[in-house]
Amino acid sequence: MAQEYSRTQRVADQIQRELAALIQREVKDPRVGMATVSAVEVSRDLSHAKVFVTILNGGEDPQEITESVKALNNASGFLRSQLGQRMKLRIVPTLRFHYDDSLSRGNYLSNLIDQARASDPEQDTNAE
Repeated sequence: MAQEYSRTQRVADQIQRELAALIQREVKDPRVGMATVSAVEVSRDLSHAKVFVTILNGGEDPQEITESVKALNNASGFLRSQLGQRMKLRIVPTLRFHYDDSLSRGNYLSNLIDQARASDPEQDTNAE
């Protein structure tokens, strides 16, 4: 029977769930704000993990986003130790946090599409 998910993908999914709860409940740094974990990529040997986060209350201010990601990277040792207590892994991956701009990029592209549709003269003639 073929496996649907590889072990690294299952570990990444579990890390994502655990980190989301840990960041929300345990990280007390005010610079973090409302950070959500959007994805986790784990190396094949489970020694490194890229954690992609979206900062919800940071808006589009690059300064706040940079500070939030920096604060999360500073707390990575604490988060790694908490993951080690919650997960039954021999090796707990080293965590590196990165900003995930897919949400803001999606909003930008959606606005461009809306503007193009609003300025299209053929759209008005087809509607009638």
